[in-house]
Amino acid sequence: MQATPGTGSITASWTASTDNVGVTGYDVFNGSTKLATVSGTGSTISGLAAGTYNITVVAFDAAGNRSAPAGPVQVVVPPPQPDTQAPTKPGTPTATPDSRSVALSWAASTDNVGVTAYDVYNGATLATSVTTGTSAAVTGLTPETDYTFTVKARDAAGNSSVASSPVSTRTTKEVVNPNALKIGYFTQWSIYARGYSVKQLDTSGTAAKLTHLNYAFANINPSSKQCFITNKAAGNDSDPNAGDGAGDAWADFGKGWDAGNSVAGTTDTWDQKLAGNFNQLKQLKTKYPNLKMQISLGGWSYSKWFSDASLTDASRKALVSSCIDMYIKGNLPVIDGRGGAGSAAGIFEGIDLDWEWPNSEGHLGNVIRPQDKANYTLLAQEFRRQLDALTATTGKKYTLSAFLPADPAKIDLGIDVPGLFGAFDFATIQGYDYHGAWETQTNQQSSIKLAAADPSAPNRQFSSEIAINAYLTKGAPKSKLTLGIPFYGRGWTGVPRGTTNGLYQTSTGPAPGTYENGYEDYHKLKTMAASGGYTIYRDPVAGHAYIYNGTVLYTYDDPTEILRKTAWIKAQGLAGAMLWSFDGDTANGELMSAVDSGLR
Repeated sequence: MQATPGTGSITASWTASTDNVGVTGYDVFNGSTKLATVSGTGSTISGLAAGTYNITVVAFDAAGNRSAPAGPVQVVVPPPQPDTQAPTKPGTPTATPDSRSVALSWAASTDNVGVTAYDVYNGATLATSVTTGTSAAVTGLTPETDYTFTVKARDAAGNSSVASSPVSTRTTKEVVNPNALKIGYFTQWSIYARGYSVKQLDTSGTAAKLTHLNYAFANINPSSKQCFITNKAAGNDSDPNAGDGAGDAWADFGKGWDAGNSVAGTTDTWDQKLAGNFNQLKQLKTKYPNLKMQISLGGWSYSKWFSDASLTDASRKALVSSCIDMYIKGNLPVIDGRGGAGSAAGIFEGIDLDWEWPNSEGHLGNVIRPQDKANYTLLAQEFRRQLDALTATTGKKYTLSAFLPADPAKIDLGIDVPGLFGAFDFATIQGYDYHGAWETQTNQQSSIKLAAADPSAPNRQFSSEIAINAYLTKGAPKSKLTLGIPFYGRGWTGVPRGTTNGLYQTSTGPAPGTYENGYEDYHKLKTMAASGGYTIYRDPVAGHAYIYNGTVLYTYDDPTEILRKTAWIKAQGLAGAMLWSFDGDTANGELMSAVDSGLR
């Protein structure tokens, strides 16, 4: 037999043994320690430390009979040679400037061992370093200033490549908009599996950056067609009656919070009339008095009865009156000793309408009528009338907003743009869920513009630009339009690489998700991206990103994409941005920080 050393390895070969029945395999040993079992007459054993090895080989048959050992052959594995080879030169970066930041992306370097980081230089000064992906955002820049950036690749041994070719860019003129809207949704259910409480809005720094908080969701009673609160779990999402009569009064105002999880650092007592999320929101409002809070009515699961509730003048008046009484005036029902007249007064200062969707398919079982388009306008006008009447009594301003579809077909069928925007203070256009695992073909879920290579049929081509323009052409004022930004991703599994690194490929189904297959919160996607198994891909022209590991693909927004998106929002002269939802962000609120920075 023969054995030759390599760096961290030994390659051994030998003459085949014979047997009256047949040789099954060979065991390779270092002394008495088995290193490998193989069927052929050779083996390369890797992952070995430097040192002296005494290699023997023993043949065996199916009955377990073993031959005498061949060898030993003494082999000295040398210590590893230091890695002195630098990575190759990165590609020339592309730059997307904002007034105070520049988003950069570049083609990857290669290395004999592996690239571990990229260093981004502003002139000769190190501006930032990234350990995952081939993009970075350089922040803290001066408006209307010229900058030149280069990128160097780095490996684990500290070898740095030569610098990329430079890219020069100029930051844009700062559009100062101190009134930019920054709206976010706090979901009633985030306190459960996700463990996200109202207090985390404070500790993450998110609350200090918001203008509006929407609490999701209030429901419509299937019998009275009025606002109501109860304790009844929603059914399975595939059930057309899943949301009928559902609610979570315990989360809303029943659950007691201890001092450690309370915004004010106090423990709820058994005899409080108001506890739960509502009391925490009240404490948050005390700390941030300029933060406007709205109750959001409907949502995906609770939109079934909007059509009935808006059908007649009497039904519209009853729905609006009940919502204002319960949420604006705070007259909660008494449930398990909590609630009562005025118990939630002073928390909510507005109503957010989330009808998904008027005269269009939404959740299975939703009531849909051709009259929905006209009736939605009448419903919004009734909310505006009754809220203004309350203002005349209290002297306080009450807001009315909405969450509206991005699909031009749904806009045509159900949204009377001039009529609705005459009633709304502002409205958010859905800036996500353009594509997802309900389709087998992978695609982006929140792109700013339609990518040139997007193969979707014309009626399935979606982007933020397409959605916003659909409203503008129908007369929506830019000053009342905000764009939704997702704090989560949509994903697929069984995705072949093809020629597009997984994009626009046919998947086998939804990607695994922590709470729902095909869906993952940003903070978990960030961890996945940093694990080393995924590559981040970006389209800086269309404005979207995704991660892909050869099998699983998730499309999502990270700080780089949010800076790109907020720059677009400002360039269009829109009112601001909305985010869904707080619980998808990191503990330090890095996505909210990107929204806040980008809209300044």
